[in-house]
Parts: sequence; structure tokens; C-alpha cells
Amino acid sequence: MTQYMDFFSHLAEESASRKREFLEIGRIAGRFPAATTRQDGEISVWCSNDYLGMGQHPLVLRAMKTAIDEYGAGSGGSRNIGGTNHYHVLLERELAELHGKEDALVFTSGYSANEGALSVLAGRMDGCVAFSDELNHASIIDGLRHSGAEKRIFRHNDPEHLEELVAAVDPRRPKLLVTESVHSMGGDVAPLAEIADVAKRYGMLTFLDEVHAVGMYGPQGAGIAAERGLAGEFDLVMGTLAKAFGTTGGYVAGPSVIVDAVRAFSRSFIFTTALPPSVAAGGLAAVRHLRGSEAERERLRRNARTMHRLLTERRIPFLSDQSHIVSVRVGEDGLCKRISALLLERHGMYVQAINAPSVRVGEEILRVAPGAVHSPADVRGFVDALDGIWTALDVPRGGGSGQA
Repeated sequence: MTQYMDFFSHLAEESASRKREFLEIGRIAGRFPAATTRQDGEISVWCSNDYLGMGQHPLVLRAMKTAIDEYGAGSGGSRNIGGTNHYHVLLERELAELHGKEDALVFTSGYSANEGALSVLAGRMDGCVAFSDELNHASIIDGLRHSGAEKRIFRHNDPEHLEELVAAVDPRRPKLLVTESVHSMGGDVAPLAEIADVAKRYGMLTFLDEVHAVGMYGPQGAGIAAERGLAGEFDLVMGTLAKAFGTTGGYVAGPSVIVDAVRAFSRSFIFTTALPPSVAAGGLAAVRHLRGSEAERERLRRNARTMHRLLTERRIPFLSDQSHIVSVRVGEDGLCKRISALLLERHGMYVQAINAPSVRVGEEILRVAPGAVHSPADVRGFVDALDGIWTALDVPRGGGSGQA
């Protein structure tokens, strides 16, 4: 036992610079972005992925309560053991319709959806070569790694480099393209038309992660590809229920024959307990609501535009003005944590500092998410608070998006 404790003590020392401290908060039902903490009382949350506030929406809460009264708290096991609840069926049907695909499969998380689907897609095609954006999410990296397939990494959002890599591979080999539409940390949007063009010319199977886009972009919230008229160019779409739809769970949608293969062989689907019926019911209510409502998306766009403009005016650097993810560039771990702490202590505003391995060392950010639940006055107040701390700490200023 001692030798193991020594090992982990050494590991703890080695990882001290990456230590992650989490604020214990409780989101106040019906009043989000308001939350409570044990230390600071009531605060305002500025880093939630519940971008549209659907996790607090009366329709979602009512659907979940009804499902609990009907079916109880849990699902009773994996769908292979305990069976499939009708809410799972309805949810998968709704998601397939949202994306204009034949079928969909729901997982317990976005991570397990990517890992499970990609390990099958890349691993079951003999001789497959997978092409993945260098900044793709860890779940994509792990799914491709677990598939055992060869992989080529193309420079972030660089279709020319993608084509260069694809052209060097035997044209007879199956090829899988994997990319994200909205990058989870930088908030920039992929050049999907150019990427889809490369994929079509080289006969690639295409897998698009729309986790940070579904519900928020495109007709009925179908995502960036749909917004740009490119939904048909991507064979499989992966999304989540945990962000715009406000609950939890992930999914893939695509041709029935491919979804059936994932359903049959994905270990992260087969060997895990299914989503509770109440969660599936809440997700279903959120998807249905956002397919018919533009109000939440419009508030999100308005607040993101306002924050981009105000940060640019104050010369506070951020990574991209292409989406609702406003990543304020700090670039030093200790300073990033200090700014986060001061926002909370002085202003009751919570933004988690993001460090390695979520971003590269030296590229630390404050990942700010002005959501549909914030008011324009809230956004102005947040930027005022950040600007005051920027001045107090003498943090270098830049010219706005993409500039240091």
C-alpha cells in the first residue's frame, strides 16, 4: 500500500499546476442564471452550457415530473437488459426528424456517444483511415483511439491540409472524416462547405459533432450544417441533450444501417444503464419546444453580439466572435484563476477558469457563455466588472476577437 501512496503523492505534486477547484453551487429553479453557494450567497452564473435555460423551463420540468410519477426514478439497467422505455423511442424519433435522418440512437452522455459511435465506425471498416481536426474534443480522440484505426490529424479548420492528407492515402481505403461545427473551447465555427467538398470528392464517410450548435443554430435548431444548407452533406450528426436542451445525454443520427451497427456493437451503449425515463422525457420536451420557438435563439444571438461588441470596445481579447462561446484570452494559469476569483468575490459572477488539458498550457481562458437567460443589462454589467479587474491587475489588452 505504501508504495502506491508514494506514487500518487508524486503524481499529485507533478499535477499541482493543473489542480482543479470546483465551486459548489445550486442553480435556483426558475431563476437561472441565479445560483447559491455556501460561501458567497447568491451569485450569477456566466459559464453554464445550459445556453438557452431549458434546464429550468416549465415545460421540461413538468415533463420530467410526470415521467417520474409514471415510471419512477431510474431506467432499471441498460436497454439490452432492462428494455427500452417509450420516452427513449419518442426522443430518438424526434431527433432523427430534427436532423432529417432515418434513425437516431441516444446515449447517456455526449462523451459516450462520440466514443461509442466512432469506435464502431472507424473500427469496423477494414483498413479505415480516420481524419480528425487537431482540436477535436477528447471524446472524439478517445473514440478513434479505441477503434484501432489509423488516423490523420489535420490542422484546425484547415480544409486544404485535410485534402493534402487525404490525397496521400490509397483511394481504395475507406475514409472517415470527423470534425466539430462549433469548437467547444474557442467558439469558432468550422468551414463546413469546404470540408464537405473535400469529403465528397474523396468519397469519405462524414461525422459531424454539433454538440455546441444543436438547438441554437439552424432551422428548428438543427445545427450549423442545417443553417448553411449542408445538412445532407454529412452522413452522421452527433449532438447532446446537455447543452441547449438543458438535460443530459448524447445521440447520433444518420442512416438506419449505420445507426443499427452502432446500436449492435457500441460498448458505451451496450454496457451502461440507459437514461432515466424522466431525463428522456425532459429532453423530448426541450427538443419539441425549440423546434417551434425562435425566441430563445434570438436572445442568445443578441447577448453574444452585445458581449463581442463591448469586449472589443474595452480591448479585452477574446478568441472568436463567430458563436455564443466567448472565450476571453488570458494565457497564464495563475492569472486566469485570479481573475475568476475576483469576479466571484467582488461581483458575485461565476466563470470557471479553463486550464490544461482542456486547453494547451499557456492558452488558458475564461470561457464565458452569455446565455438566453441573461438580460442586455446583465451582459453590460459583466463586461464592466471584467474591465475593472483587467485594469486593477494591469492585464494586457488587445483589439478584440483573435487579437492580443
